[in-house]
Amino acid sequence: MSDESARETATLAGGCFWCLEAVFESVRGVDSVKSGYAGGHDPSPTYEQVCTGSTGHAEVVQVVFDPEVVSYSQLLEIFFAIHDPTTLNRQGGDVGTQYRSAVFTHSDAQREAARGIIEELDEEGPWDDPIVTEVVPLETFFPAEAYHDTYFRNNPAQPYCRVVIDPKVQKFRQRFEHLIVSTP
Repeated sequence: MSDESARETATLAGGCFWCLEAVFESVRGVDSVKSGYAGGHDPSPTYEQVCTGSTGHAEVVQVVFDPEVVSYSQLLEIFFAIHDPTTLNRQGGDVGTQYRSAVFTHSDAQREAARGIIEELDEEGPWDDPIVTEVVPLETFFPAEAYHDTYFRNNPAQPYCRVVIDPKVQKFRQRFEHLIVSTP
């Protein structure tokens, strides 16, 4: 068993946090995924406030992972594959600054890794438009209300889950089969 102190944390914003959570919770080496808010000015944001776009926060997931099993770079590779990092303040029908693409870094090494993959993807990636993903230091993470936890798993028949989240999960499973947690 790996040393708990060797865990790292990644904080990512790429549209609705339910979509990101549904993908990252099935990645081998990920210990936990928590939806929340980052990058805004309100000292105690709620989901209802963040949804208005008035707090400046983005919907994010905070991913605690074992870098001996899955690297930060691999998490970024997944992140950039499951959302469109070229659309400013939107993902599909979700529009507003709360749905922006951002990497909230926890260290200089994370900042450099994020900038490096963005540069590489801008040169060789699948998009015609440039990547608009922000790379900024994480100041504060605010955990989302508990009913957001494991939202997709708990609400698979909900229309948003079926139409928006499930296709992202399927795309992830096809492309990153080698990184999926094995189920008994």
